Amino acid sequence: MLSERDAPIIAIATAPGKGAVGVLRISGKNLQGYANALCQQTLEPRHAHLISLKDEQGQVIDQVLALFFPSPHSYTGEDVLELQGHGGPVVLSMLLERCLAFAEQGPQPLPGLRRAMPGEFTQRAFLNQKMDLAQAEAVADLIDAQTQAAVRGAGRSLAGEFSQQVEDIQEQLLRLRVLVEASLDFPEEDIDFVTQADVGGQIARIALNLGLLCVKAQQGALLRDGMRLVIAGQPNAGKSSLLNALTGQDVAIVTPVAGTTRDVLTHEIAIEGVPVHVVDTAGLREDESLDEVEAIGIARAWAQVADADVVVLLHDLARQDDPAYVQRQNKLTAEVLQRKHGSSVVLHVFNKADIANQSQTSAETGAIFISAKTGEGLQKLKQHLLQSVGWQASHEEGVFSARARHVKTLEKVQLHTHQALACLKQATPALDLLAEELRCAQLQLSAITGIQTADDLLGEIFSNFCIGK
Repeated sequence: MLSERDAPIIAIATAPGKGAVGVLRISGKNLQGYANALCQQTLEPRHAHLISLKDEQGQVIDQVLALFFPSPHSYTGEDVLELQGHGGPVVLSMLLERCLAFAEQGPQPLPGLRRAMPGEFTQRAFLNQKMDLAQAEAVADLIDAQTQAAVRGAGRSLAGEFSQQVEDIQEQLLRLRVLVEASLDFPEEDIDFVTQADVGGQIARIALNLGLLCVKAQQGALLRDGMRLVIAGQPNAGKSSLLNALTGQDVAIVTPVAGTTRDVLTHEIAIEGVPVHVVDTAGLREDESLDEVEAIGIARAWAQVADADVVVLLHDLARQDDPAYVQRQNKLTAEVLQRKHGSSVVLHVFNKADIANQSQTSAETGAIFISAKTGEGLQKLKQHLLQSVGWQASHEEGVFSARARHVKTLEKVQLHTHQALACLKQATPALDLLAEELRCAQLQLSAITGIQTADDLLGEIFSNFCIGK
């Protein structure tokens, strides 16, 4: 009985729906005999063969190009057979079923052939050391990239730039561990390894390199995941107009009637290559006359505020002279600050600058003045949005794709290096604690590339891939 990881797998590798070409992929050990029998000819490695694949009755299902990649020179590191046929969902399904049936009943059976799970081809590439875990994750990031900058970042990670920088720091930590542990193993030697080797200086340089790497990883995670921007405010503050201005489209209905927007509206844009998920919400107000639909819309708006990376709180400049409006706005501001999550940012944006006097609010800390109608101040708003989430355009060319787990791991490594430095600053350095901090730092880094990674984490990572990849 073959284990799940040893069993041959098959999947349609192209997206669902109709297309000019559809790809069927099989990966496993010792596929040569099965592949030759299925295609009714000897397949020369890495050469395209035009064949007619037939059903059990001998009728042609489709003419396909068959390519055979012998182990280890394939994507997964196993033998791989790729069939490229016409991209119709029915014909591809028939080809897949024929391959499964042939594995059981053909002259050259392929025991255990089963449908692949999401990401299983790339998981096997990782397990067979064709790529490390950061590169494997970059495959999915490249497919899911929402902007050109995200594509370039994922390409750098896939090429190994991120992994190489992680491995460089790991090697530095390993050399330090050797020095420190040597001083622990040979205490009778009258040699101060730690002082002579400038261990403190080396750790400080590692901490500096880690800081730079962490900044790049944060930038990469932002390119991958994007920014969740929620536009909030009282009715008729111009939320939907701002959504239309940011997207350059009339995606939201704009009227002077309070409560026009009754549900959450979302749209995807990009600012300097950074994906931005813009969310327009219902006007926030407290009124006993609210109907049930608008009340639900307001509840959903508050839920979006709690989940935002950035909240743009709109102030209506045209109503700054209305004491009742100002009172409601002050109360709304306090509630937004209370309901947002701890790391999110609130930007105070004053709309309708084209028709109102700005002088009364010019001293407002961090205030941004715009006109959603004319476009005044929109570019400044976009720059503030990027700055609020830490985007640094100067790092864009060197940014690689990264994930939240990478950033969190690097932050843990930084903590261990800072604690290692603290050990050295003691009057009598505790070298055993220093060695342990260095070991923990190196162990954390190994989780990024997958040298030390729990199976449940692998399952979580690859389950988010598409089937066939």
